[in-house]
This record gives sequence, structure tokens and C-alpha cells, in this order.
Amino acid sequence: MRKIKVHRETTETNVAVELNLDDSGTSAINTQIPFLNHMLDLTSRHGNFTLKIDASGDTDVDYHHLMEDIGITLGDAISKALGDKNGINRYGTASVPMDESLAEVIIDLSGRPYLVYNVNDKSGYLKDLQVSLFEDFFRGLCSHGLFNLHILLHYGRDTHHIYEAIFKAFGRALSAAAAINPKTKGVPSTKGTL
Repeated sequence: MRKIKVHRETTETNVAVELNLDDSGTSAINTQIPFLNHMLDLTSRHGNFTLKIDASGDTDVDYHHLMEDIGITLGDAISKALGDKNGINRYGTASVPMDESLAEVIIDLSGRPYLVYNVNDKSGYLKDLQVSLFEDFFRGLCSHGLFNLHILLHYGRDTHHIYEAIFKAFGRALSAAAAINPKTKGVPSTKGTL
């Protein structure tokens, strides 16, 4: 089973992640950021993988350090859980509607980190959480997960619905890309490595 525990501790944050790519989509998320807890729970459930996160940080300053470090640590966990990537699909895509919002996420587990973040409105807040911090979260995630990640918001009005569609689509796209394909022999690359 592709199962891993990763811990990252700095002077600003303390983040522990447990990930099982081959288990059934249960989660236990405690990040000190209630909306992020909700989003990561949705990611786990819609991606059909088990995710446990326990994270704390200097939220008295703001949420930036904690959001970024959760992304970094989850990215590390994804990279390590994938192991040698033998037999994976490599690519995954998902489009998810949430009422008036439609988001699409495309992933290539290529070993080459790159983020395209096409979410037009990066200003504003969800309760006390700056929505601009989601870009930092996803940048840390793909940089340390070593994958190519495209997040495209086609349209949306309600900020909650926009990010719910994005996180559900991310979980589904990751699940599709990480799935073992019995037709794939070895690593899905002409280079022989990912």
C-alpha cells in the first residue's frame, strides 16, 4: 500500500500528515483554519484516499505560514507515497460544478513542479481567511509533490462554492493520476523515469 507519514516542524509551524493513496477516503483534519479543514476533508473524500493532518502555527500573525507549510508537507507526502510511480496513470483531470461555479484541475505526476493558477478573483476573505493564500498553498503542494498542476476556474460567483469546486476537483484529479493502471508496464514515460 502507498502509505506514508510526513512531519515538518519550523519555528513558525508544526505539520504532521498521514496519507494512504490506496485506502477509502476517510479523513481527520485539524489545521487551526476551519475552512481549510473543510476543503481538505472534501479533497480526501472525493479523491477516495485517507488523509490525516494535524497542524498548528503562528496564526496570531496570520495564516500564511501555516497554509504554505501544510501545502509543502502534503506535497512531500504525495511524492513519497507515489514511490517509484510504476504503473500509475500519471495524468488526471476532473471538472467539478458547485452550484454556479465550475472548476477544472489537471495534474501530471511528471516529477517537474509547475503551477498554473487561473483563478481570477484572488482578493477577499472567507471569514478571516485571505483567499489569496490558496495560491500559496497549491504552489507549495505541487513544488514539493513534484507535479504539474493546472487549476482553472471557468466561472463562479460565491467564494465558498469556487474553492469547494477546486478542492473536490483536485482530489478527483489526483486520484485519477495516482491510480494504478494494469496496462501500464513500469513508469509511464519514454524517458524511463518520472
